[in-house]
Amino acid sequence: MAAAVNRLAAIGGGQVAVVGQIPVAEVPCPIGDLLSDRPVEEVAAQVQRMDESARGLGVTLPAPFMAMSFMALSMIPELRITDRGLVDTVRFELVPLEA
Repeated sequence: MAAAVNRLAAIGGGQVAVVGQIPVAEVPCPIGDLLSDRPVEEVAAQVQRMDESARGLGVTLPAPFMAMSFMALSMIPELRITDRGLVDTVRFELVPLEA
């Protein structure tokens, strides 16, 4: 995890796949940690390498990094994890985490 965080800091944000301590694929997104400043063809190739790296690690989701990206969006129903905690996006309320 530290290797991934360090690489993300070095590239200005985005996505990175790490095996052991070695980054094996990355999609730099220096604009708000969401957008790339590179040509679309270059970004598409980087995303493809990320997905191939994930498959090589045993991930079976068709687009695992896209799935993770959408999980963090707080406006997609119904429960989302945000910087404020777990949010019920239908009721616009924080959800307590204790049972």
